Amino acid sequence: MTARVRPALLPHARPLAVLAALVPLVVSSLATPLVTLSQSEPTLVDRNLEVDTHVAGLELPTSIAFLGSDDLLVLEKNSGEVKRVSRGEVQTVLDLAVNNASERGLLGIALHPDFPDDPGVYLFWTCRSMAPQDADPFRPEEQRCSDDAMTGQPDTDDTLQVPMLGNRVDRFEWTGAALVYDHNLEMLLAFQNDGAPEPPGQGDDATGPHGPQPARANHDGGILAFGADGKLYVMFGDVGRRGALQNLPCGPTATECNGPEDITPDDQFGGPQPDDNHFSGVILRLNDDGTTPTDNPLFDAGAQMGGEAGTNVQRIYAYGIRNSFGMAVDPLSGGLWQQENGEDAFDEINRVEAGMNSGWIQIAGPSTRIGDFRQIETTSLHHEDFPNLQQFRWGPENIATTREDALSRLFRLPGSHYSEPEFSWKFVLAPSAIGFQNGSALGRQYRGDLFVGFSTTDTLGGPLFRFNLTGNRRAIGVDDPRLEDRVADNATFHDMTESESLLFGTAFGIVTDIETGPGGNLFVVSLDHGTIYEISRR
Repeated sequence: MTARVRPALLPHARPLAVLAALVPLVVSSLATPLVTLSQSEPTLVDRNLEVDTHVAGLELPTSIAFLGSDDLLVLEKNSGEVKRVSRGEVQTVLDLAVNNASERGLLGIALHPDFPDDPGVYLFWTCRSMAPQDADPFRPEEQRCSDDAMTGQPDTDDTLQVPMLGNRVDRFEWTGAALVYDHNLEMLLAFQNDGAPEPPGQGDDATGPHGPQPARANHDGGILAFGADGKLYVMFGDVGRRGALQNLPCGPTATECNGPEDITPDDQFGGPQPDDNHFSGVILRLNDDGTTPTDNPLFDAGAQMGGEAGTNVQRIYAYGIRNSFGMAVDPLSGGLWQQENGEDAFDEINRVEAGMNSGWIQIAGPSTRIGDFRQIETTSLHHEDFPNLQQFRWGPENIATTREDALSRLFRLPGSHYSEPEFSWKFVLAPSAIGFQNGSALGRQYRGDLFVGFSTTDTLGGPLFRFNLTGNRRAIGVDDPRLEDRVADNATFHDMTESESLLFGTAFGIVTDIETGPGGNLFVVSLDHGTIYEISRR
């Protein structure tokens, strides 16, 4: 079944030549494919359902939030614009000055749980630095963005034109016609240029075996969601860090880790402790004003640690996370779910429990499959010149050879626990946005199901997968006996083997958000198509 287009909802489209130069979200920044110019129309497996184009002609849309029926806000990654799509009209209600290099930009949105009585609209975005760059490319010119330069300035794709803490979570207020800045909740790490000659011995500068580590702008995460508990959850990727929160408690170059005497710095800014410059690879749990809930799972551990790092630890709900483009709350149980992208091996679907340590960088996928993780990462060349884990400071040859060894290396904070994934793929299939079907508008068989999009078009033009959850809503249910271990043993990268029973739709492109609308239909945001699709029952 192909998509139907409602012409009245199409704003003026941007030229295809512009689209060809835009950078999509990618799991690895070692190779950055261009947007595909010839796109197929989405199709659905269930012929009782249909897919319409709700709005097209957007510039790299990332996330949406519904103000009401046929009335929503949509973010554009590279332009920094928040647009309102209401009854066929599209207008800009906020224009932020973003750094949009690679995976940076305007990324995540969440409305306050009491909206519209509380008019709060929360945004995750990457600000650009306004300071002139000096001759040292390994240190940013600013620590934080100025609130005075949030708007009215040009956007940039210069990887280095960003403050150290350039990823922001801010609260705005909806006036009915525009978004007005209220206050900042978080400023998080953004600057990534690790190939500095200091400290020596990192293996990522110009004297290293593979040349200097390139400057990057990826693994920013950027998804926001209010939980059933009324708290704001913030998904933030590892931003290239290789410190304690990436399960390297003594740093990336330590040969042993028996105590403080073995600690090595993460980079030229110190670390590996999670101070502001090394705080990443986490899901944060915040009060709606940005303060820290005292019932957070690691609150006491952070208090015991003390200092800036301890304050950061108190805000953590989960850690040991590589990167994610998808996080959603189960409408039936209130559980928090997240997808996590692997490097070459073991993309994951996770049910996120309080205090979860997801295992990265020591483990990806089930801990019982550590041998496969090591074998793939030390031999594969998927968009790479040599086997690596994107950052050169800790190579795949360091991956443990046994499950017991891998588990023993984890950074264990009091109140934390290692958690196995609920589902994974042996070779990366590159999942992205996830979302639940809330209600029975598509049919009772879809109520509460988990839908997953993908961050490349290498497989079926960008598929949609559908997962059933078990009755207790704590695990993935499967019908295919090959998936009883909850691992799809595909043969190579982007291969569909053992995922055939999960297929719900094809040709949706790079999917960056999946939401249930006020009427119960499913809305799918396609980054490279510049389109929001609406799935409904015929």
